[in-house]
Amino acid sequence: MKRMLIRAAILILAAAAWGCGGGKSTDTKGAAGGAAVSPYDNGPRAADSPVAVALAEKGAGLFKAKGCTACHAYGKRLTGPDLKGVTHRRTADWMEHQILHPEIMTKEDPISRQLLATYAVQMSNQGLTPDEAKSVIEYLKKLDEETDEKEGTQAQK
Repeated sequence: MKRMLIRAAILILAAAAWGCGGGKSTDTKGAAGGAAVSPYDNGPRAADSPVAVALAEKGAGLFKAKGCTACHAYGKRLTGPDLKGVTHRRTADWMEHQILHPEIMTKEDPISRQLLATYAVQMSNQGLTPDEAKSVIEYLKKLDEETDEKEGTQAQK
């Protein structure tokens, strides 16, 4: 019985280690103590382009249907990073690669490796298509845009 409990605990820990992750914390550092640099994260931030509203609506549904909410929240940390502000920190290219190929990104991308080290959870590949990944990115852009507008309005009061 004791061995079965130990095995069950190991399986639960292993499952948690292969769950969701991803996203980005604002203070990701590389091994040398500087900011981690990614070839996918050069250029304008995702939030710099206008939100495609129809895609954002599709992305909202995908975000829930694919189980992203099990590990990610907006405005608080769960198992994975808080996604609030991610479109201001990352390019759409980096985000798309992270969504489509998280297992490759943690092997090859310095930012993704640091996220894995920080959260100790590998983001799972949800099998999204490139168009679906773009929709999820548009949804995150919409959330960031709404937050920016709300916080800007509150700051003016």
